[in-house]
Amino acid sequence: MIKNLLNLFFPKVCLACNNHLSDNEYQICTNCRHELPLTNFHSDKSNAVHKTLYGRVKLENATALLHFSKKGRVQQLIHNLKYRGHEDVSDLLGAWLGAELKDIPEYQSIDVVVPVPLHKTRLRSRGFNQVDRFAKQIATAINADYDPSVLIKTANTKTQVFKNRLKRSTSQTKNFKVNDYQAIKNKHVLLVDDIITTGATVEDCATSLFEVEGLRLSLATMAITD
Repeated sequence: MIKNLLNLFFPKVCLACNNHLSDNEYQICTNCRHELPLTNFHSDKSNAVHKTLYGRVKLENATALLHFSKKGRVQQLIHNLKYRGHEDVSDLLGAWLGAELKDIPEYQSIDVVVPVPLHKTRLRSRGFNQVDRFAKQIATAINADYDPSVLIKTANTKTQVFKNRLKRSTSQTKNFKVNDYQAIKNKHVLLVDDIITTGATVEDCATSLFEVEGLRLSLATMAITD
């Protein structure tokens, strides 16, 4: 009875489309589970993530779970994660991508999963890093270590999701540094972020990561912009 009253006054809604959820639905509705635009990039070496970073970052493997478009379901989902505190979205997407990666040979050699960090000021303001739980779920699925302390963000830059490549390349300097070289020396690292647009953030992280001896780098994100 209490549950029914709570649903009456505080109905659960889909975090991707805002429609009411039924009792057997969690976070997103059944329709959105079938309609979310999956990329299926995981086994395709010529996928859009690789192409975005071609000639800029040497990647062993690269993938994104979803296609991101303005005013689409994926934007709504990630907005609910980042700005409305629905951290369980990070778990959902991480478990989803992790389940797809765990049986792909190219991802079985990964030693350490490293999330792109937030600057301490933004972390304090938001209260959490939106990719932490995403990264943890992937690490668990592929049987790799999870280490959020490897990278530190040294500059509190504003979000640049919809800036073009030229504007981003001229506005960014070296904003990240490696905090623990020994943790990733001679290791295969999976760098994890939420959205890839021009790839400037990944390129910035990679510049610091490749200072570490013997490092190999792969990339996984929640989404890639269309």
